[in-house]
Amino acid sequence: MASVLSIYTKAELEKKLKSQKILFVIQSIVIVLMIVFAVFSTLEKGISFQTFLPLFFIPMDVVMYFELKKIKKELATRK
Repeated sequence: MASVLSIYTKAELEKKLKSQKILFVIQSIVIVLMIVFAVFSTLEKGISFQTFLPLFFIPMDVVMYFELKKIKKELATRK
């Protein structure tokens, strides 16, 4: 079965990879900042919803990482 990425041209895949990398880095930075703020908030006010908020966004970052790996793998097969 062909992958969904096989319908893209090589140029489209490279463009998608570049934008996906940028979004992954930005999202990772935001998650790290959320973790830092959650720790400080927990130390000052105790456990609240903000303490667990980064845990809801980490799976999105993991999925984005695996999507990056799939795009790189598809590009490698085209060379």
